[in-house]
Amino acid sequence: MSTPDSARSRLDWPRSGANDGAVARPLVAIVTPYLADSNTGNWHTAARWARFLRRRFRVVLMERWNGAEVDCLIALHARHSAESIQKFAAAHPDRPLAVVLTGTDLYRDIARDTTAQRSLDLATRLVVLNERGPRRLPRRYRKKTGVIVQSAPTLAPGRKSSRRLDVAVVGHLREEKNPRLVWRLLELLPPDLRIRFHHAGAGLDPQLAARATEVTARDPRYRWLGNLPRSQARQLMRRCHVLLHPSKMEGGAQAVIEAVTAHTPVIGSGIDGNAGLLGVHYAGLFTEGDADSARALIERAAREPRFVAQLRWACEKRAPQFAPEREARALLRLVHNLLLRDD
Repeated sequence: MSTPDSARSRLDWPRSGANDGAVARPLVAIVTPYLADSNTGNWHTAARWARFLRRRFRVVLMERWNGAEVDCLIALHARHSAESIQKFAAAHPDRPLAVVLTGTDLYRDIARDTTAQRSLDLATRLVVLNERGPRRLPRRYRKKTGVIVQSAPTLAPGRKSSRRLDVAVVGHLREEKNPRLVWRLLELLPPDLRIRFHHAGAGLDPQLAARATEVTARDPRYRWLGNLPRSQARQLMRRCHVLLHPSKMEGGAQAVIEAVTAHTPVIGSGIDGNAGLLGVHYAGLFTEGDADSARALIERAAREPRFVAQLRWACEKRAPQFAPEREARALLRLVHNLLLRDD
């Protein structure tokens, strides 16, 4: 995205770190409560945004704001980053502060957690990650809320088995991702159905990890792969016929986006974080938590190749929304407007 000369002259000013009055690009801090070793969606969002923003700005990634002199702060997670948000707002009430709302923020914490609610008040701008997200905010916040849909590079279609339906499940083992529904499906699906579930994700909840280990040992239709690097998880999705995404809450699931851009259709819960990416009328959505409706879709996918093709066609229509350049333009526009005070 090019910057007009008038905007560029207003954005380039001497700040701390510039030598002898030299002009430095504005410094943007991205605060994320989860760093690289966590392999979480929040970390991947922060790292990707840092790459995009470095086209125009200096960028620093940090787990919490440490008092550094920065021109703009972007905080991922209203609750987990609340301390950084409050300290930055108190120290620099005149500087822009963007708060990015995650799934647990938007669909749980802002309704009952006072620190998350305080973050909404302190933010100059709020950002949600799916097109239905603003509907979950109190009306008074919607005017300062924008949508940035996340992205993933497109992969070539992968070779898929002709002997069975391979189903990818990509998400760390925690209650919000609802791995229990996957195990319930194994009980409901006909035992002779040619299907296999490939489940990638760290065992963040020890009880869920123990259950995944037990199901892997007991049922040959399921295997838990543990915490895969992002590149390997994408290859898994690319080789499977569908991604099953049964989450209870999502801000805008990166796994869904990565499946679609790998030409793999999605069967997922009908929560806003999925419907806001795939469309409310997408045929692969089931009622959140309803194992019977999920079973019906999975069984249909296993028995009807034309249904999988229908889902793939619908996903291909949505794929342009997940292009990296589209996300980069939206993010750069957000930060330019924040620094120029031109919302």
